[in-house]
Amino acid sequence: MLRPTRQIRLRAAAEIALWLLPGALIALLGDPLWGVLAMLAGALYQLYRHIVAIDSLVAWARSPLGTPVPIASGVWDLIFSEINRRSRLMKEQRERLSLALDRFVEAGRAMPDGVIYMGPGNVIDWANPRAEEHFGIVASRDAGAALTNLVRDPAFVAYLEAGEFTEPLIMSPLRQQGLTLMVQLVPYAESRCMLLSRDISHLERLETMRRDFVANVSHELRTPLTVVLGFIETLADDDGLSADDRRHYLGLAREQAERMHRLILDLLVLSALETGAPSPTEDQVDMPELLDRVLTEGNALSAGRHRLTLEIEGPHWLRGSAKELHSAFANLVSNAVRYSEPNGHIRLRWRAVDGGAEFSVQDQGEGIDARHIPRLTERFYRIDRGRSRESGGTGLGLAIVKHVLGRHQGRLEIESAPGLGSTFRAILPARRVLNSASDEAA
Repeated sequence: MLRPTRQIRLRAAAEIALWLLPGALIALLGDPLWGVLAMLAGALYQLYRHIVAIDSLVAWARSPLGTPVPIASGVWDLIFSEINRRSRLMKEQRERLSLALDRFVEAGRAMPDGVIYMGPGNVIDWANPRAEEHFGIVASRDAGAALTNLVRDPAFVAYLEAGEFTEPLIMSPLRQQGLTLMVQLVPYAESRCMLLSRDISHLERLETMRRDFVANVSHELRTPLTVVLGFIETLADDDGLSADDRRHYLGLAREQAERMHRLILDLLVLSALETGAPSPTEDQVDMPELLDRVLTEGNALSAGRHRLTLEIEGPHWLRGSAKELHSAFANLVSNAVRYSEPNGHIRLRWRAVDGGAEFSVQDQGEGIDARHIPRLTERFYRIDRGRSRESGGTGLGLAIVKHVLGRHQGRLEIESAPGLGSTFRAILPARRVLNSASDEAA
């Protein structure tokens, strides 16, 4: 098949020959003058047709995109057909590019990280919604403005101006309290770059929690270890101690050792709960039997200093981990015993609530100020550190309760006020309740 340009040349040559041939024949066979005039007339007509076609082409070129190509005859039909073909190809290519650009923009807008495209001078070309959140900008409003005029954090401005982008910048935007970003600039063309931002606030909080955890554990272990070492040195250096004194010091050392033992056990339990331990076993838990054990342990811990009562009005069977539920409920009772005044009443209650179940522990202690309640489930958080240690608490009990309930799709609610005692409610969803032991098999 002939190429379009060659077709056009052949058609043009054929048309010229067609219009000159009659004049040439007249000149050869008849009057030369009339022959020349005939050829001149043919040439002028051809010129007129070309001028009309060119005018149509110019008018079409100035018309809006999508206007149909003019209709012509002769060689211009081939030219317009080729223009129409190329126009159609360009339109299809433009549509494909537009679709690709739309998809690219949609992908950029959906990215979980912030993205800002910038031109020379750090001028904003485009930003996705996450970047708008991170830096407090509005892309439609701030496009064309220098990012450093909108984000005036000194460390951020220095990072952009330094020109060294191999390492990311960790920053906390002045406008966004509590937000920590990891920012990195990626040059991708001459004087153009892409700014990437990622919210690492949760990682920063985890790192802070890790540092606090290490500090708290060190502090919690240092105190009893210091006491034990002191007793050991006393026993080793003083040969004149009586047997009663030795027993007294050994008893105190044993108390501190038991305290460290409880702390380590609670740390192991909490670590297993927090570090992705397998889902709780789906046991058929006999709740009356479990609660009776919790009551017995509470009475043993109280040693007659409190009056503990248990009311069972809830479901007999529960689906979950008997070991974990026992740990959570026992911790709630242990807290009530440790922080209630002597001769106080501690009421344990198991009842059905909204298709689910609730275990509540109500005491007559001093109560808790509202500002402390949101933090009670934090590791090692204590309202009165001295009293907590004296009572034998590790500071991890409510953290364990929170994680156990979370693993059973439940939640912990705390109701308290100074002077009015406290009520801790462990609430479990309906999906955990079994009407009978045979429900699991069914």
